Amino acid sequence: MYKRQVYFSGTGNTKYCLEKFTALYDRNIEITPLEDRDTIEKVTYHKDIIFAYPIYYSNLPKIVRDFICENSDIWKGKRIFVIATMGLFSGDGVGVSARLFKRYGAQVWGGLHLKMPDCICDVKALKRTPAQNKQIVMQAEERIKLSVYNLKNGTPTKDGLGFLCHIAGLLGQRLWFYRKTQAYSDRIQINTDTCIRCGKCTLVCPMNNLSLSEGNMIADGRCTLCYRCVNQCSKKAITILGKQVIFQHSVYDFH
Repeated sequence: MYKRQVYFSGTGNTKYCLEKFTALYDRNIEITPLEDRDTIEKVTYHKDIIFAYPIYYSNLPKIVRDFICENSDIWKGKRIFVIATMGLFSGDGVGVSARLFKRYGAQVWGGLHLKMPDCICDVKALKRTPAQNKQIVMQAEERIKLSVYNLKNGTPTKDGLGFLCHIAGLLGQRLWFYRKTQAYSDRIQINTDTCIRCGKCTLVCPMNNLSLSEGNMIADGRCTLCYRCVNQCSKKAITILGKQVIFQHSVYDFH
């Protein structure tokens, strides 16, 4: 029985999926954000872990990869079930972490891929209507129900773990966009004309990449592309990949 769940979620999709999964699997399981200071200690004392994250360009967010690799000594002997969320396609979204976990001595028992509404707020590609996003969320919830049923019955889903999935992820996106997730990004832009220096972005950033200094917002070049700050800025003053914020939403808008 899995008793610990660890997740990273930029705009809320992955957290939402994990909450739905937990409600069906075991409401007593504690859910811990990856960036919390005591997460490593909590993971250390549990053998069975559910680990969830979003996929960027068929790869791990840099913050997730660093968490796994920099704490390589805590994974030995653990049994892990992986949940990966994505906007369109990942191929081996589960597999990219599974290979690391196995390298460090863990057993990856299964995995689940979940397509969710796109969260890249400043790029027009992949944008869908509210009705389409609602349908995507409903389909994800059905997949969660089936996956929980299978896990409880000892036959976990194994999305993204096969060889063909590995090739699909590699050739589909990762090979062409590897540099976007290889290092932290310095592409974050703050519009000083519209920014009101409220400081909210400094509080929500999981990397502590943003700070307020002498009345100016400063980005430190350690953006993990999670889009949390872009999605929550009330003045739409922050962009990363695009030049203008097109939309802001929460997965709960489509529930």
